[in-house]
Amino acid sequence: MRIQISGINDERFMRPLQLISNLFFEEAEIFLKPSEHDIEALFNFEFRQSDFRLACELKAEGKTYEAFLEKSFTATDEKEQFKQMKQAVLNVYVTVLQQYTGITQKWGILTGVRPTKLFHKKKLEGRKNEEIYKQLKEDLLVSNEKIRIMEQIVEKQLTVVPDLYNLTKEVSIYIGIPFCPTKCAYCTFPAYAIGGKQGKVDSFLGGLHYEMRMIGEWLKERGINITTVYYGGGTPTSITAEEMDMLYEEMYTSFPNVDRIREITVEAGRPDTITREKLNVLKKWNIDRISINPQSYIQETLKAIGRHHTVEETIEKFHLAREMGINNINMDLIIGLPGEGLKEFEFTLEETAKLMPESLTVHTLSFKRASEMTKNKEKYKVAERSEVEKMMNKAVEWTKANHYEPYYLYRQKNILGNLENVGYSRKGYESIYNIIIMEEMQTIIGLGCGASSKLIDPVSREITHFANPKDPKSYNDGFKHYTNEKIKLLNALYGEN
Repeated sequence: MRIQISGINDERFMRPLQLISNLFFEEAEIFLKPSEHDIEALFNFEFRQSDFRLACELKAEGKTYEAFLEKSFTATDEKEQFKQMKQAVLNVYVTVLQQYTGITQKWGILTGVRPTKLFHKKKLEGRKNEEIYKQLKEDLLVSNEKIRIMEQIVEKQLTVVPDLYNLTKEVSIYIGIPFCPTKCAYCTFPAYAIGGKQGKVDSFLGGLHYEMRMIGEWLKERGINITTVYYGGGTPTSITAEEMDMLYEEMYTSFPNVDRIREITVEAGRPDTITREKLNVLKKWNIDRISINPQSYIQETLKAIGRHHTVEETIEKFHLAREMGINNINMDLIIGLPGEGLKEFEFTLEETAKLMPESLTVHTLSFKRASEMTKNKEKYKVAERSEVEKMMNKAVEWTKANHYEPYYLYRQKNILGNLENVGYSRKGYESIYNIIIMEEMQTIIGLGCGASSKLIDPVSREITHFANPKDPKSYNDGFKHYTNEKIKLLNALYGEN
């Protein structure tokens, strides 16, 4: 779909208009200036500053569609003025596109990753829930259904972490282990097949231990405690039991007051990496929250997406973890995997019901730009929007019937059906780390390969990003440099000791 926009010359509108267009059309091209291409839809925006009236008109296929908005723009600084104007433009743009296509966008004009963060921000400003509802619905066109889940999740998070708005005196730690048995077709995380790369693994772990010692020393000097630690990747259980043992010993030696950390999670997502020896190591160091991720209980699907484990292996390793006293297990499921529809997803839910993990994250497949699946879309046939929505509705019904409640939510670009990923849990098993990273209320220091740090100013709440290199060789060559640069940023944020 080639779309010509007239009445808007500011290039800053290009990206938000493109993102909205992508929700309605698989292939959309936006032109703010006259184009030589054949135009399939012509939008005309008209601004009247006297009465703050914005009109949007679409001419396509011999028909005309219109939307109007009257609004007073109250902002005084230029940045906020643009934000309000962008919001108004997208409001009428979405309204007209919904008329034209017959597709309703339940998230309205929101395309960001963290919609619940917006709800938290309004609460921090002292807004009542009724006022937040009104703004989300009228200004951002978010549906009642999505506003209700936002409100439910925010209230749950504040129950689970009552001091969520006051966590800036502590930090959380993310530790990235960049190795997996194989790489899944939908994955863009820093993950490298571990086979035949033991030299790289040894070098990487040496650098990671160094980072842990230096950051631990920095925290101890300043009396800063850790709220949560999360081992992700890749698959952290891809390394050997002995390597895991040394890594957790380093954590206990280097980090301050480990006995006061509220939660330590290790992703054991690939069942083919789990052994009795590795589970023994986890128990030795008092780590009992892990992920074992089936994604699907359809063997053909697992083969198609590059997960070289069997359905039986997932079930077997889950029972082994239970037998060994692991009492907090998360599982991930993915809606819309290639070749799967409602029938297949219902089977996956039936199999999940036989295990009943403490928490369950239901992802909707996203076509990430760098993934194998995106590069070869014709090879991976996925369900239509309506079928994907049925699967999501089934997940909502199933979790409610089985006493799971939603406690965090995030979205991704190019996600099927413009839906969302939702974390559900049974009462008392919500992941504190997942809440913290989604709502961006606390500094998270990233250690290891591909680990991103989000350094949050304790006063202004402004975020400084810092990323370690994604590939093991670059990390191994420069881990001291990246550690020193990170400490410089931390000193700037928290002050020299």
